[in-house]
Amino acid sequence: MATFGQVFGLKLLAAAALACLCGAAVGQATTASNPDCQTVPPVVSNDRETPVDLGLGIKDAAELASGLFPEDSESAEQKADRERCERLRKSCFVCMPPARTYVRYNLPGANFLLGSAELPDLMKQQLQRFAQVFRGRKSDSALVRIDGHADASGTPEVNKALSARRATAVRDYLVSLGVSPGLLSVEGFGADRLLLGSAPTAPQNRRVEIARQLSRN
Repeated sequence: MATFGQVFGLKLLAAAALACLCGAAVGQATTASNPDCQTVPPVVSNDRETPVDLGLGIKDAAELASGLFPEDSESAEQKADRERCERLRKSCFVCMPPARTYVRYNLPGANFLLGSAELPDLMKQQLQRFAQVFRGRKSDSALVRIDGHADASGTPEVNKALSARRATAVRDYLVSLGVSPGLLSVEGFGADRLLLGSAPTAPQNRRVEIARQLSRN
């Protein structure tokens, strides 16, 4: 039969183990290396993406930067929490870092002409502000995606190719303004992601979107 001291000691060990587990859940557990850690858990993210339609407006470069690169304006406390979570993850604990909200910008830019990938003048003005944000950023720091879209006027094959040309035209224009080509990825979605589903041939569906390439792990 266990003595009182043994029972009390076991209770203390159980309490200590529980405290450690609870600390890990809130990002306060020890970050010492775990020798039993064989598989590092995947990154757990609750980041969000919010669509913003630029319409006929031209946003300030600082506002565009805060939407695409929210990590640049994080507080010291948020950065510390994120670093703590990464250390915990490497020690086989699951930890959710602070959430970030990214903006996906829709650029109708007075809309592409039917069947055309030529950039409207207003869209060029909008892209000049994006170029201010992107210039000087390294291509390995944060990938930016350019998504091209078409209305449903043509066949799926034609729409897919046309939307890709629109995305490529945007990328090429940004590169001509001094943006690193390695920072930008392009993809055409044809008419698969209509902005106005109730009006599939509406000009508003002929557009591009600019957003961050977010990890889906």
